[in-house]
Parts: sequence; structure tokens; C-alpha cells
Amino acid sequence: MDFEPTAWSCSFCGRSGADETRYAAGVGALMCTDCLSSFSEAFAAPENASQRVLGWTDDSMSDADMLARLPLIAATAGQVDRYLRLWVARIRERHISYAEIGKALGVSRQAAWERFSRVVDPTKDGPASADSTNDSANDSANDSATDPSLTV
Repeated sequence: MDFEPTAWSCSFCGRSGADETRYAAGVGALMCTDCLSSFSEAFAAPENASQRVLGWTDDSMSDADMLARLPLIAATAGQVDRYLRLWVARIRERHISYAEIGKALGVSRQAAWERFSRVVDPTKDGPASADSTNDSANDSANDSATDPSLTV
């Protein structure tokens, strides 16, 4: 996947990426090298051996602190959605049907098509491109080729 770090931010600290930013990528989450180092040290520290979760905990936060975190959490959710859309676009480039995508996500082919048929460029607000097989006839034909139980 062509990955431009300036279009993304760290899912842990919220810092926007720069040209030189490197991320550790997980299931929709990105961790900058600063957070990776910090969390590695925290997990290795003997005093944290009994901690199940390191990082943000509501136990030590005031109401104002918790409210201040909301925009960061919302931004992370938006970034995960963009990452998911780009992932689906890569899957579609491999000619995998919306029926298979829907099955993997536990939704119908139609629901997958409606959600992902237009890919949004993460560096811009508008659509980057329409899926070349997003019309019903082509998608149904593509899906039928991989799932004969589907009909137009």
C-alpha cells in the first residue's frame, strides 16, 4: 500500500505525521516511533508488571481530562475508517468481490458495496476514484463469478 505518513497520525499520542515519520501498523492503528519506545519501556518496567493496560486510564483523569480526549478518540476512529476503506480498495484491486468482502465483515454484498464502492483519498476530502466495477451489473457479474449462488 502506498503510504504517505503526512496523511496520518499516531493512534496513541495523536501527533500528525511528517515526511520522516515512521509508524508501527496494527489492525487499523498506527504507533509512532516515540510512542513505540515509550510503551516498550513502560511494559518492561518492573513496577508495571501487574498493569493490564498502560496508557490512558480513566482512573486518574478528571472530567475535563476525559472530555479533552474525546476529539483525539474521534480522530482515531475516523483514521481507522479511512484505513479500512484503503484496505478494501487494495482488496478490490485484486478483483475480490464485494460478496467476499461482505462475508469477511459479516454484512451483505450490497452493504459492502454501498460502504466501500467509492474510495476516499486520505489526503483530501473528496473521492479519489470511483471503483471501476461499482455499477450493479459489473459487480453482480464479478460476484457471481466467485459465488454462483448470487444472482442479478
